[in-house]
Amino acid sequence: MKNYIFACVLALGVCASACVGYENKTTAPSAAATVDALVGNWASASTNIIPSPSSCTDFKWNPTQQTATSAMGSFSATCAGGLKVSGTAAGALTGTTVTWTANAIASTPEIASCNVALSGTAELGVNSIRVPYTGTTCLGPVSGVEVLNKK
Repeated sequence: MKNYIFACVLALGVCASACVGYENKTTAPSAAATVDALVGNWASASTNIIPSPSSCTDFKWNPTQQTATSAMGSFSATCAGGLKVSGTAAGALTGTTVTWTANAIASTPEIASCNVALSGTAELGVNSIRVPYTGTTCLGPVSGVEVLNKK
């Protein structure tokens, strides 16, 4: 008799749990993210870091032009050797990845003008973009990963 009652209670519990809804919260945008996800001001999550001899930091991107699948706007960063970089960056959104390029001019008190070209494939989050990059400056190649947060 005890086993029969236990089996009934167990069956009732299983049936009741089937009626309970579960909520799933995700931290990444859906695969159908639109270019609107790129609009806004973006800046490096960590800004007071001195770049290593082969990297850049303090990224800032402000997309001001957009199409259905791309965005373009002003870009700045600080690269190795104290290069203050300023130019434009453009990205094309496919799902939750952004294929991007940046072309800029950099300068220091010792160097009047220095071409900088960066590119990569970034990963779009809800309010952040993880930006792996490679590129060249007049002081040599640079590479790294930067995380930009929407401001």
